Amino acid sequence: MPVGLVLMKWDDRAGTEVLSKYPEEIVLTEKTLMQVYSTHEYSGESGMISLMIGSLNIASYYTGPEQNFYILLLLNLDDDPDAYEEGLIDISRIILQNLEDNAYLKMIPSLFRRLSVYPTLNTEQRLGITYQDEIKRMIINRLRDEGVVSKSELMIWLKDRYKQGFVDIDGVLMELIKREIIKEASVKGMPSELIFLVKDVLILRVPPVKILTDPSAQGLPSQFVENYRTDVKRYFQTYRPTEGDNLRVIDVLSNPQVYETLRLLRTAVVTKNELEKLRKKGVEDLDGVLKMLWDTQLIQVYRDERNIEYYALLSDFYLDIIFPKYLLNIIKTVYDQKSKADQVLMEYLTVLENSYHDIRAAKKEAAKAEE
Repeated sequence: MPVGLVLMKWDDRAGTEVLSKYPEEIVLTEKTLMQVYSTHEYSGESGMISLMIGSLNIASYYTGPEQNFYILLLLNLDDDPDAYEEGLIDISRIILQNLEDNAYLKMIPSLFRRLSVYPTLNTEQRLGITYQDEIKRMIINRLRDEGVVSKSELMIWLKDRYKQGFVDIDGVLMELIKREIIKEASVKGMPSELIFLVKDVLILRVPPVKILTDPSAQGLPSQFVENYRTDVKRYFQTYRPTEGDNLRVIDVLSNPQVYETLRLLRTAVVTKNELEKLRKKGVEDLDGVLKMLWDTQLIQVYRDERNIEYYALLSDFYLDIIFPKYLLNIIKTVYDQKSKADQVLMEYLTVLENSYHDIRAAKKEAAKAEE
């Protein structure tokens, strides 16, 4: 597990300057900071490095020459720095988006906690955090419209559209490639590499079927069963998926305390006393967690004559990778309009075919594992 987080900046006159550290008692020598700076300077590009300096195991992310920030994650000797790379990219953008009035400074403790659990995140959480990132959503949304775009054009477009500051385009694309959402490939005759959308992200709310099947067996007193079913039905009668609502749900995924509580509520209807036991799993601000779940319309609360409160899921959500069949129509339209070269569209069809077979094979393997 990480032991600390340090935010450093390079100043041509003063040298290394520590802007923030957590916890406060962390001490890094000037020599150590200079070694981190020098290692990044050797490549001259944004990105992560890992290095051992004495008894220190450090994963450091450099935001690039435009901002000159260095985010140092201090690890135990047996920790794998590579397991935190995506997390460092994630929090670097949060920091750079909150530079005004030094707003990022008060966020450092929470960012450290978020980064600390990154290697333990499950597939659902990682996908949610990927989609939560504004830059990645912008890329996905553009590719939903066009299917394929050249990397050079995408870089120019992002710099023009994203006015908030730094964009590590290579880091962003690498994560989307790891998630198997996009593929980068070269096509003969094209001056730039191409970025293909090969899988899409689907997120929408779904009824809590496991609880609804038999609410009493899952812990809800019988006098509330009909009310509960009515409340769920009423909610979904007016529910319409929107990106704004999806992002509210993803906020739950990206908050470790809230997600840990949600995992329990997916299995049973529980009382406040039962929820208190989650403190052993790191849920320290239970009242804040419950408020977030209530405000996001993920839970409903029932109180009996003894003032005991029962917390039940009002809605759950589905988040996964899907094969984007709609892209076949987009390819046909692009072909009719002659807006992209034929060899590009032929390559795209091959890429999509391979992606489709990969998804089918993965589903078969998952079905075998369940049997």
